[in-house]
Amino acid sequence: MSENKQQQSTDPVDSPLIKGALDIDPWLKPFSEELLYRRTLADDWLKKFQEHEGGILNFADSYKKYGFQVNKDNSVSYIEYAPNAVQAAVIGDFNNWDHDTHVMTKDNFGKFHITIPPGADGQVAIPHDSRIKVLLTLPSGEKVARLPPWIRRATQPPKEYNNPAYESRFWNPPEEQHYKFKSSRPAAPQSFKIYEAHVGISTPEPKVGTYKEFTKNVLPRIKALGYNAVQLMSIMEHAYYASFGYQVTSFFAISSRFGTPEDLKELIDTAHGLGIHVLLDVVHSHASKNVEDGLNMFDGTDHCYFHSGGKGTHSQWDSRLFNYGSYETLRFLLSNLKYYLEEFRFDGFRFDGVTSMLYLHHGVGEGFSGDYNEYLNPFGTVDKEALTYLMLANDLCQSYGKTIDFKVTTVAEDVSGYPTLCLPRTGGGVGFDYRLSMSVPDMWIKILKHKNDEDWNMGNIVHTLVNRRYGEKCITYAESHDQALVGDKTLAFWLMDKEMYTNMSVLSPLTPVIDRGLSLHKLIRLITHSLGGESYLNFEGNEFGHPEWLDFPRVGNGDSYHYARRQFNLPDDELLRYKFLNNFDAAMNKTEEQYGWLNYPQAYVSLKHEGDKVIAFERHNLVFIFNFHPTNSYTDYRIGVETPGKYKIVLNSDREEYGGHARIDEEVSEFYTTDLSWNNRKNFFQVYIPNRTALVLAPA
Repeated sequence: MSENKQQQSTDPVDSPLIKGALDIDPWLKPFSEELLYRRTLADDWLKKFQEHEGGILNFADSYKKYGFQVNKDNSVSYIEYAPNAVQAAVIGDFNNWDHDTHVMTKDNFGKFHITIPPGADGQVAIPHDSRIKVLLTLPSGEKVARLPPWIRRATQPPKEYNNPAYESRFWNPPEEQHYKFKSSRPAAPQSFKIYEAHVGISTPEPKVGTYKEFTKNVLPRIKALGYNAVQLMSIMEHAYYASFGYQVTSFFAISSRFGTPEDLKELIDTAHGLGIHVLLDVVHSHASKNVEDGLNMFDGTDHCYFHSGGKGTHSQWDSRLFNYGSYETLRFLLSNLKYYLEEFRFDGFRFDGVTSMLYLHHGVGEGFSGDYNEYLNPFGTVDKEALTYLMLANDLCQSYGKTIDFKVTTVAEDVSGYPTLCLPRTGGGVGFDYRLSMSVPDMWIKILKHKNDEDWNMGNIVHTLVNRRYGEKCITYAESHDQALVGDKTLAFWLMDKEMYTNMSVLSPLTPVIDRGLSLHKLIRLITHSLGGESYLNFEGNEFGHPEWLDFPRVGNGDSYHYARRQFNLPDDELLRYKFLNNFDAAMNKTEEQYGWLNYPQAYVSLKHEGDKVIAFERHNLVFIFNFHPTNSYTDYRIGVETPGKYKIVLNSDREEYGGHARIDEEVSEFYTTDLSWNNRKNFFQVYIPNRTALVLAPA
């Protein structure tokens, strides 16, 4: 009997393997046996990797062996896993697509091998950037040409080919064309302020933006706004642009629409030089159903990398679902992570679709009440193979980080609230650093859609913002790319709607709609930033209230790029009011950088006044005051604080440079506490707080 099973059979509550999780959350103790069992599933894989592969890092080095590899003698080695195929051959421009000249050898493990010797001139026989495929012969005798799953470059053929299927390319640029990294990775910040971005839409022109344009034009903007991380979407190759990168066809190829792998390396290196972390939005929750240029039906079966039948298909996403219990699927996915960490120097990952991965029902038509039985019932709906993969993915990231003395960051997109998701693996958790607070943007949209200003419930707002698991860090956001997509509305659109097109010029009168919109946009983002989590995220363009939704070229809009862009020219125009929101966003981030509130203990909320529409709280020695009332301003409004002394205003949403009315004279605004308790705080001071205004005060 293994040591883990001995511990499990005695008293799992006492096991050091899950002690950390139980110490943080004693309510987990009734489920200690199941927690220990789930941890053991991942630990057993680690032992297997150690025994057969030399450890998880060596296992994840498979990307250096599988697929096409150029050897020192200029020969090319190629390994492909296709267990159902009875024969395989390499075909491409280099051999005039001949089926018989480069036939591969199959071993007993379902893998095909070949080594292609150098050409007559001693150079690599396959030209750089030439087209290449693997030709598989199925048991039926049918021959199918496929894109190699480990291929590092895939491109769209010319339109005159009348075939939208992507082509795989042999990527082997000469040494002088390899990008040489110049900057080291910046140390992980105390608190992440993340700018979520899509390279293709990051240009005001209606076209596909490039990595080089993003490097030149957008990275400096991100730095100036005070963000210290950029989260890149749609990097993994996807044949359908309008999928927003979430229907991946080639996992090891970066999107060729935006440029070359060397261009992406330059982008990441430049970001590092600016002190900006770069996170990859990684899609390991599912894969495109494309057969001709995807993984689906690769070797003629539906289960080469996926589950077979209905279990391997996501009904809502119309995509394929990985078999996380398969040795070769784990090799493929874990190697994929190490490839992006090592070859491109990404600093971490935002894992897409974690809720779908965690449950056999994929979250479709299911709600989560928070009852621990929903997550930890041994016979429940949790997909333990997928959970094991997520643990292993975090193990890999942490292990790789240790080899380069760097903290690799992992983020889970999970709406279910799975307990222990963001606790360390060493203490019995799944190992993520952060989860996304996905309920927060939903709250704001519901309020703006269904409530009049005077009906906003201060208590409900506060509850949603602070309702997160103790000890598990959250990334909060007021809105993300989901709200920017056509069919939905951003906060700015909900607030100002059509007047954004007619009344955003400073030369036009400030209308009540625009005044309200500017004011509440700032308050919503600041209270989310300061109360809602341990890190903060913004989707590009939302910081200045981008006036149009996001819609990719597709049949329904005539393949137009008009809405597949971000109009960064708007906040740069001194005559437009978008600059005010942009200025405030930068001030908000820079105030946090100077004084700090993210990644500190949760705030103490001393006031949620429903009649006055005022919220006040303290976090890390700062005092935050929000007056959401549409008309009422308050003179000598009493605010309870714990720490006595003198306070000063460090951020004021009513300043003119943020589109406010400058109703507070900050030069004479100093606030001295009175030694009397108020709202369960030991002291108080009195402040003038205009309607629809937020103040941040710090000890003077």
